[in-house]
Amino acid sequence: MTKLLRPFINGKYIQAASTNIAPKHMLINPVNASPQGYQFHPTSSSQIEKALQHAKNSQRAWASSSPSYRASILRRTAEIMSQNVQLLSEMETSDTGRVIRETQYDIEAGIECLNYYAGVVNSLGGNSYNLPCASGGTNLAYTLREPLGVTVGIGAWNYPIQSALWKSAPSLVFGNSMIFKPSEYTPSTALWLAQCYHVAGLPEGIFQVVLGGREVGEELVQSNAVAKVSFTGSLGTGKKVYEMASRDMKKVTMELGGKSPLIVFDDADLDNAISGAMMGNFYSNGQVCSNGTRVFVHESVLEEFVHELVERTKKMRIGNPTNMDTDIGPMAHEGQYKKVMQYIDVGMKEGATLCYGGTA
Repeated sequence: MTKLLRPFINGKYIQAASTNIAPKHMLINPVNASPQGYQFHPTSSSQIEKALQHAKNSQRAWASSSPSYRASILRRTAEIMSQNVQLLSEMETSDTGRVIRETQYDIEAGIECLNYYAGVVNSLGGNSYNLPCASGGTNLAYTLREPLGVTVGIGAWNYPIQSALWKSAPSLVFGNSMIFKPSEYTPSTALWLAQCYHVAGLPEGIFQVVLGGREVGEELVQSNAVAKVSFTGSLGTGKKVYEMASRDMKKVTMELGGKSPLIVFDDADLDNAISGAMMGNFYSNGQVCSNGTRVFVHESVLEEFVHELVERTKKMRIGNPTNMDTDIGPMAHEGQYKKVMQYIDVGMKEGATLCYGGTA
């Protein structure tokens, strides 16, 4: 039986605006490309508008609460998450295809994120200065840190729970509200997190989750009610988000794709360098913005480096990501798989040598 995922707005999961509309997206198991049993309607414009209004109405009272109180909510959220590490890692692995050893670490790192911002909020404040006056003496000048208001977070499909926590924890603890849009491929843990915040005592409207793709994200970014946007995703989409946000001078934080090189000199410890290259390219099934996607090796050690790299790669265990001994799982979704296969084909046509693998 297929279950319908629902957006989390003003402290509860709500029904789609019209149940007569066919769900636009079904969650697919990356392991075997079969339906997971969950699907959702994109959040409608009227529901997004209501979420924005709730976020605006709730934020002022939240901002006026003490930093210690806001920190206590984050700590309670961390406690609830710590009791559900296995559940959350299984949800994350089902959505992303990443091996469960990694997703367990993601949950633990997310718990650390919550506790970190709960601890830091009381240590960050304004500054005061004694400024000399032209007539003699001094004046007291000071700076005051104030919440921005309503913020928007747009997460990525490769690190769903970390995206949600890295964006929401600092925003909430410093007195803002947030509407979060997870990737349409991996919404499960963000929806769970919304309920977790609520159970921990977060007031209604302070953290809400809407569902959908590009259209939903664009509507959030272009809203006049939003003061800041935090986006994680591709360079191309990031440019579009930046352009839309700049129309009314919103503050924007971007975490975009990278092209990180590794350089191996002739005097390098090759065993260590190969380990670094493998970690930099195979972690998260090779789906990380900071992957070492180019490895430059000195010609005098190139042959040995490639030989040892291939031999060690052959020993990696490819399989079901829910098994603790699996090293490599599937691509997160079909589009990502096709893109990877296309790049292999392009590389070979441009003169690259395929040393190992490269076929489905």
